[in-house]
Amino acid sequence: MKLLPERRERERETHRAFLSSTAPSSSLKPSLPDLAEDMDQDGIDLHRISRQPYTDGTFNGVEFLPEDFGDETTMRVNDKYSSFPPEEKGIHIINIRAIEDIGYVRTESTILNSFSQDPDANCKYGLYFRDGKRKVDYILVYHYKKSSFSRTLTRRIHLNDLAPRSIKQEQPLPGKGGQANMDESEPHMDYHEDDKRFRREEYESNLMQAGLELERDEDTKIHGLGFVKIHAPWNVLCREAEFMKLKMPTKKMYQIHQSHGLLKKINSVIQKITEPIQPKVAEPKHQTVKRLSYPFSREKQHLFDLSDRESFFDSKTRSTIVYEILKRTTCTKAKYSMGQGEGRKKEPILLNKRRKCDKYGITSLLANGVYSAAYPLHDGDYEDEHAEPNDRKLLCEEWASYGVFYKYQPIDLVRKYFGEKIGLYFAWLGVYTQMLIPASVVGIIVFLYGCATVDENIPSMEMCDQRNNITMCPLCDRTCNYWKLSSACATARASHLFDNPATVFFSVFMALWAATFMEHWKRKQMRLNYRWDLTGFEEEEDHPRAEYEAKVLEKSLRKEYRNKETEKEKLTWKDRFPAYLTNFVSIIFMIGLTFAIVFGVIIYRISTAAALAISSSPSGRSNVRVTVTATAVIINLVVIIILDEVYGCIARWLTQIEVPKTDKSFEERLIFKAFLLKFVNAYTPIFYVAFFKGRFVGRPGQYVYIFHSFRMEECAPGGCLMELCIQLSIIMLGKQLIQNNLFEIGIPKMKKLIRYLKLKRRRPVDHEEYLKKKQRYEVDYNLEPFAGLTPEYMEMIIQFGFVTLFVASFPLAPLFALLNNIIEIRLDAKKFVTELRRPVAVRAKDIGIWYNILRAVGKLAVIINAFVISFTSDFIPRLVYLYMYSESGTMHGFVNHTLSYFNVSDFQEGTAPKEPMELGNQICRYKDYREPPWSENKYEIAKDFWAVLAARLAFVIVFQNLVMFMSDFVDWIIPDIPKDISQQIHKEKVLMVEVFMKEEQGKLQLLETWRDKDKRKSENCNSHSPRSSMSHRGSVSSCHSCHVDV
Repeated sequence: MKLLPERRERERETHRAFLSSTAPSSSLKPSLPDLAEDMDQDGIDLHRISRQPYTDGTFNGVEFLPEDFGDETTMRVNDKYSSFPPEEKGIHIINIRAIEDIGYVRTESTILNSFSQDPDANCKYGLYFRDGKRKVDYILVYHYKKSSFSRTLTRRIHLNDLAPRSIKQEQPLPGKGGQANMDESEPHMDYHEDDKRFRREEYESNLMQAGLELERDEDTKIHGLGFVKIHAPWNVLCREAEFMKLKMPTKKMYQIHQSHGLLKKINSVIQKITEPIQPKVAEPKHQTVKRLSYPFSREKQHLFDLSDRESFFDSKTRSTIVYEILKRTTCTKAKYSMGQGEGRKKEPILLNKRRKCDKYGITSLLANGVYSAAYPLHDGDYEDEHAEPNDRKLLCEEWASYGVFYKYQPIDLVRKYFGEKIGLYFAWLGVYTQMLIPASVVGIIVFLYGCATVDENIPSMEMCDQRNNITMCPLCDRTCNYWKLSSACATARASHLFDNPATVFFSVFMALWAATFMEHWKRKQMRLNYRWDLTGFEEEEDHPRAEYEAKVLEKSLRKEYRNKETEKEKLTWKDRFPAYLTNFVSIIFMIGLTFAIVFGVIIYRISTAAALAISSSPSGRSNVRVTVTATAVIINLVVIIILDEVYGCIARWLTQIEVPKTDKSFEERLIFKAFLLKFVNAYTPIFYVAFFKGRFVGRPGQYVYIFHSFRMEECAPGGCLMELCIQLSIIMLGKQLIQNNLFEIGIPKMKKLIRYLKLKRRRPVDHEEYLKKKQRYEVDYNLEPFAGLTPEYMEMIIQFGFVTLFVASFPLAPLFALLNNIIEIRLDAKKFVTELRRPVAVRAKDIGIWYNILRAVGKLAVIINAFVISFTSDFIPRLVYLYMYSESGTMHGFVNHTLSYFNVSDFQEGTAPKEPMELGNQICRYKDYREPPWSENKYEIAKDFWAVLAARLAFVIVFQNLVMFMSDFVDWIIPDIPKDISQQIHKEKVLMVEVFMKEEQGKLQLLETWRDKDKRKSENCNSHSPRSSMSHRGSVSSCHSCHVDV
């Protein structure tokens, strides 16, 4: 069949363009004309590759394979899918378009639709390499630029399906879409991208030298992104496990100590009762035997249980090992980063120094944008019902579901999947939530006691009694009028719900509860350390951070420029002094800003109260206090939520400019700054209401004013405790509802909605492409990166402060914290399992600096509750009146005792109210301990005030020391390490010694056996009588040979 000359020329040009776009190197260019001359007379490009049968008419076996990366680009047809008759085996296709035109092959869509098997099914959609055997342990992601011609040609011939996924090669990485194919044939226009490519090539080459196996994939559904899949073979895993001293299970198993007698029966009853609330996971909750663990050693592999090598190192351990290699592997050569790029002229000394010191680990490469992401893979799908069972799906069903909120957490499975550090967080959160149950029960009892005794409270009954008819002085000058004490009846009754003798007991109880919680967690932590084989684990010094290395490099370059000999440089306090100064000034400024905002809210309360007091609306004047308090608290809540986000960013920036050396140091400094700023932000409004409001108000006629315009606030007749309760409850519940739950639920939902709207606007072809099943690493790339546990711990520590610091004013705080945490556990679990990339597993034996913060908050709670009871509530004034001033020994007359007298004729000019008092009455009352107007020292501080103040201070001292002594006693009486765990740890050490002793004895016995055999053979050789001197020599030689054989 003949083709027209135009078509023949067109096919020849297409063939040249295809070969030039797929050529792996410039060495292919001279061969293009030669290949073009091999066209037959019909214009069809023929290139002999292999002789294979062609049996079924499909092209599923067609592959474009750059063989040896220096030979010609070829396309082979597999025997399995070839359908050419035997006599036509010599025909081999290169120009697909030409053959399609003359009818030899079908159209592209027909070819693609005829594929009988998903090419990604063999690798389980990205969980394995293309061979389906090597598991993907880690993923590196990078951005790359691809020429428009190459992308067009790739779409036309569907290289995504025809190209091989994995190719063994020496220089470029295995996989499809090698980035070295076009770079040599195109001029370098972007030196920055070229530099990144050189860094990636060197870094990946170093990874392969370290023993890792890599495979690249650029033909993904996410255009412009390339993925490097990393697999750690068995020998690398063994080597790194020995370096990292990972404890692995041995063949030796031993019996765990079991309780006996009554304790055993109690435990069995508890197990039966709690069986319905245990998660349905494979690992039993109560094990009777345990494998002896020992740091892995390649020389002692025979001691370990290697029956199943595939599962000996689980996915969490494998990713940890790979990440350790990624951190310590560096690249030191980059074509342009070292000052060799165009237009960059540096001095030779600086260049040599830079080449010596400029090392790039994975953290530096991520910070510089060489790689855009690095993460381990999730185990598989969690939504697909037909998906293979995996730990992620099991966690989603038995842990990350709101339907199992009543069940215990599968902590062992969480640790197995996410690592010890995250496992400890959820274990701590579970223990904290469990301990909130008794605190909530006692808080409810205290609140119900206040409700039951509200009608028996004599002070509130006196305030509500209309017969007393006590006229109170105006709360402000001129604009405010006289008012009746009975109008504050509702406030007084409500205050009794939280201000009663039971709140003192509850404060003592919560102080002891905090100490018990800390001790219980320490014991739980030791049990987890034993169960997770962390008893002998000691954290080693981490690798320096990328920013620290950059600063050290900059310092060394400056000294080298001055021709100074430098040894190994490090940052001193002089280098960090500007950062320390900036930190100090910034933190002081932020704290001052918080105080200024609280002061602004105070001005708002005062001005709003004054405006409503002179309002013409009767309802506005009657609800002044409720309106002002509610609106001010809402403003405080909004400001706190906004400043929390701002302070979090500022704390991170301040920590970054300090340039800490390691990630652990960075995390601890960040936690300290963020906690300090957020603590001040959250509790400053509450501290104001508890300890400052109503303390500096003056007296009628001489009220204290701010800026000569705004009068200082004063507490309600029932005291400030009720207002403190309102402030605390709204801020606590608002933060939990809005910041902790609504943000964590709403923001991911919003992101999903945005992605869905973008999907609807796609073209139909792209929409079908999107609906195709993606590779695992593509799906995980679209998840949110893991940002650390600091935000999770922070919100719980702030909540712990609400529960303990001001619990005397709000006994229901533990209940609301409990309800929030039940949701928080499942919410965090769902976020970790379904919405975040899988974090790198980190070994840890405790919760770190958070434990010290918890202890500090617990100690501070004792002091604050002592001051709240003595200064904010009326508990001490009632005791003083009852035992010093009451004539009947009851609380009758207490309200009259706390009110002072004021003669309305003593108002200064311009301060008297506009409406006069009732006829015949010249005395009004106000709450304070002052001398009456008929006294010689009228309106001066009375001695009753000093008596109450002395009682308050005495109570603070006694309460603080007594409760702290009791807390320390609880801390001392409860051992940190449970007795059974200490016995098991000692048993493990003894068993390990026995194992090694048996091994040594076995070696000695084997050596003795060999020696006995050697001795017997020597005796047999010597027992032969020599026939001659020659035979004697032969016997000696024979004996010697026997010895050598042994």
